[in-house]
Amino acid sequence: MKNKRSGVALAWVLGFLLLMQQSAGLFAEETGPPDPDPDPDASPADAEDGAQHSSNYELCQKYRADVDADLGDVLRAGCEPTLGQMSALMDNPLGNVAMMFNQVDAYKMEDPISGHTENQFNYMMLYQFPKKLNENWNLINRVVLNVPSMPLDQGKIDDFLDGDVALGPGNNIGTPPDQPLLPVQLFDGRETGFGDTYYVALFAPSKPITLSNGAKLLLGGGFDIGMDTASENVLGTGKWTAGPAGLALYMGEKIKVGALVQHYWDFAGDDDRDDVNMTNIQYLYYYSLDDVTSIGAGPNFLINWEQDKDNRYTLPVGIGINRTFQFGKIPVRIGLEYFKTVISPDEVPASDWSVRFYIIPAAPSALFSWMQ
Repeated sequence: MKNKRSGVALAWVLGFLLLMQQSAGLFAEETGPPDPDPDPDASPADAEDGAQHSSNYELCQKYRADVDADLGDVLRAGCEPTLGQMSALMDNPLGNVAMMFNQVDAYKMEDPISGHTENQFNYMMLYQFPKKLNENWNLINRVVLNVPSMPLDQGKIDDFLDGDVALGPGNNIGTPPDQPLLPVQLFDGRETGFGDTYYVALFAPSKPITLSNGAKLLLGGGFDIGMDTASENVLGTGKWTAGPAGLALYMGEKIKVGALVQHYWDFAGDDDRDDVNMTNIQYLYYYSLDDVTSIGAGPNFLINWEQDKDNRYTLPVGIGINRTFQFGKIPVRIGLEYFKTVISPDEVPASDWSVRFYIIPAAPSALFSWMQ
């Protein structure tokens, strides 16, 4: 089963990269500037082609000057989006863009009782794509695959707690509230494999709300589903989960602030595993230095309602930088963020600090007919 799931993940990655490669060829080659000295002896047909060439060039230049231009219109006009336009589209989590997030998080985990620390890692592949429902509404789909690496030995956990230590949404260690504290010896080992899979659906207006200052307000709401796909007990919850999800984002000329809120309740799975009742709030704050560079971060505030109030909250703050590059015809965002946990559980192992690195290739959804 473990090899099968790893094969599915590999096929998914290769399939999306193939789509990105094919989409690169769909970008039209823009025409250059019109000939300043047209041939006076040109035939009527050649003269007509020259006039069309000039008209197309002027239209493309007009689109290039508008960073917020509709990229569907840009592509249909035979023009190529600028890197700044693609970067602005990638800033919009509800935008008409397909993206594949490749994200690695490295955590320094600390046992608050003994002070012992260990390293925990998670690779997340998030595939986001919109689907046009009608003229007024879009469905934003987010499919999340995880490959965690935990500083725990599954065999020792099975012996001690019958496998009832879980990695929950947001990649924090969840422990049963009615069990004794975990001995630090349980950190002696490592399990790496496939984690739980999540799907998030957000219904959003196709056009954002434009505020009086010219900024945009983005709103979306929907649901999330968590699937029990972990290859080892410690790498997942052992449960199927579901709950509401919502997003609100303020997008100014320079400042972007908002949050994606998800909640999970378990509704099926292993009855011997711990219940899931958790909120994951990814709050976002970014400042644009230029058209393709931003500073800021997107930490995850985790609330585990199954724990008592002293062990319920994990709140990091952070800072980072990202920049959008162009590789061939494909825009790719690369970023690095650092987080420090300012509120953490009193008696449950949690992250002291963490580092996040991500690479995000993207393409306008207008290139894919099945997204329209």
